[in-house]
Amino acid sequence: MNNPLSEKVEATPAKRLQVRFRFDLQSYALIIALILLLLIFGICTDGEFLSSRNVSNLFTQMSVVAVLAIGMTLVIVGGHIDLSVGSIVGLTGGVAAILQVWFGWSTVAVVLVAIAAGALLGAWQGWWVAYRAVPAFIVTLGGMLVFRGILIGISKGQTIAPLEDSFKLIANSYLPYALGYGLAGLAVVLLFMGTARKRSRRQKVGLLPVPGWIDYGKATLYSLLICLIAYMLNRYYGIPLPLLIVVCLAAIVLFISVKTSFGRYVYAIGGNVEAALLSGINIKRNVLYVFVLMGALAGVAGVLLTSRLNAASVSAGSNYELDAIAACVIGGTSLMGGKGNIVGAIIGALIMASIDNGMSMMNIETFWQYIVKGLILVVAVWIDISSKRQA
Repeated sequence: MNNPLSEKVEATPAKRLQVRFRFDLQSYALIIALILLLLIFGICTDGEFLSSRNVSNLFTQMSVVAVLAIGMTLVIVGGHIDLSVGSIVGLTGGVAAILQVWFGWSTVAVVLVAIAAGALLGAWQGWWVAYRAVPAFIVTLGGMLVFRGILIGISKGQTIAPLEDSFKLIANSYLPYALGYGLAGLAVVLLFMGTARKRSRRQKVGLLPVPGWIDYGKATLYSLLICLIAYMLNRYYGIPLPLLIVVCLAAIVLFISVKTSFGRYVYAIGGNVEAALLSGINIKRNVLYVFVLMGALAGVAGVLLTSRLNAASVSAGSNYELDAIAACVIGGTSLMGGKGNIVGAIIGALIMASIDNGMSMMNIETFWQYIVKGLILVVAVWIDISSKRQA
């Protein structure tokens, strides 16, 4: 009788390269789709969609959903869902605006309070899910209504504006050109150093290294893309600060999800909760932490949205939870749990923002935007389910 394990060990280099190529092709399908989308909108708008000004605005617009998608990825990977993030965005942004406009608090103080309030709301929901075994769908659906109601109550149904200039700068400022190019260069250096370190680690543990032209070829393509984005943005006012915030948060959460025991536990819980429990993982505590992190990131998103609009309203953040979930699913996160990618979620957020932006520039009516985004979400879930059946 053949041993499946021995078949894996004795796999030829050609077969391993074939498997690696198939995996990469699946991963890069999202990037290919984004490029095609950008080209289509660029052609349909006579190049205006790909102008430096619009690219800068596009990154700024997608920042709020991208921040939410970063946290939502871990929530979905852990086997749960959070329908309340849009209301948390509105409530935390409203709290920040009220404290500054009505009570004269400083920008630093209101930002910290907004993030802490988001984390506290996330902890409250996580407690119900983890320690009272109430389904996350129900808890967060209730939270969506409760938090929106609180926002309407504390704001008295008013739009609260304007905010201080220092607060507006959070989402409406740009990095100096030299600093932007410097950060792009640093990213390129770190990319090649990471590639070299990864290859060295594989060789030390005896794993078959991928041909160098593949690894360094990918690093070169990513580097060219980084430089192109930096050049395009610097042709306008520079790299938007919200984009830098998104990149920093993504790097932190990506490190947490890949390099820490907490991140591995979340993936294990979402993949097979019974096996995770038998492995000694504290399910309740880690689920609570996931919702706390999601709430804190929603607080950050609330600050970004309020800063960009220079106002807080009772409708702020409406339907953002749907955009965040759609971004995660489009980015390859499985609604079944156990599978998700932070980078993919950000690309998914960029796709969602591109659809809104591109169709608006083409003067396509709003209802078509909802139809197209809904169809894309259904197709993305169908692809995920189909791939699981074939596996």
